[in-house]
Amino acid sequence: MVIRRGAFVIKRMPGFTLVALACFFALYMPLAPLVVYSFNEGNNIALWEGLSLRWYREAWDNELVQSAAIRSLVVATVASVIATVLATMVALGTTRTRPYRGQTTIYALVNQPLIVPEIVTAVALLILFAMIKQATDYHGYAYLISAHTAFCIPFAYLPIRARLEGMDRVLETAAADLYATPWQAFKRVTLPLLLPGIFAGAMLAFVISLDDVVITEFVKSAGQDTLPTYMLGQLRRTITPEINAISTVLLTVSVIMVTLIFFLSRKKAK
Repeated sequence: MVIRRGAFVIKRMPGFTLVALACFFALYMPLAPLVVYSFNEGNNIALWEGLSLRWYREAWDNELVQSAAIRSLVVATVASVIATVLATMVALGTTRTRPYRGQTTIYALVNQPLIVPEIVTAVALLILFAMIKQATDYHGYAYLISAHTAFCIPFAYLPIRARLEGMDRVLETAAADLYATPWQAFKRVTLPLLLPGIFAGAMLAFVISLDDVVITEFVKSAGQDTLPTYMLGQLRRTITPEINAISTVLLTVSVIMVTLIFFLSRKKAK
């Protein structure tokens, strides 16, 4: 007599719901006071004095916050676009070719920023850019954008590679059989099917760049504060609910972007 066992489903494991709720509580409960006290009327971040949008208005009117926010958006946008383009090229080169020597090494090198501690990457970039600054006397935003791009490439690469690996090559083969050139096949077949992965990778890279503190703190020059480094500087001086308000806005943007990535990933899976 053969006993057939059903497929393993993690949700059916004893205590799964309790463990899941405990994990969600540990992850998100610390964020609750941050959000709640961003609507506090008073100056104290731990003493509730009434409901108000005062600190959101003050953050909105703060010229330093405005300039830092614009700088963060510009750097994150440019870095995510460049990182996504490079990640797409690398993903195509490691999935849409025959196996070749060094392919695994390339994969490991691309994902190196995910393995090496961020502080190590920051110190390495600081030394490299210091040498370039001394040789060229250039102190612009190119260093900050280059650092963010290098750090964001693996975050954009993983969704794009996953999308390529999940794509059936039948349509691409059919396009080749119909005398389409490699470029025509890519433009009319591969790229449209790859777009959900590209958008997911771009948004993930954007969020990572927007929230980055360590690399930015090491690489930036004077007057190049992004929103996270501006907040870090304020925390070293005086802590007010304005920081809570800015953090809540950043949290909201991150949640929206991650939600969009989730829906794009679901579309990719379908």
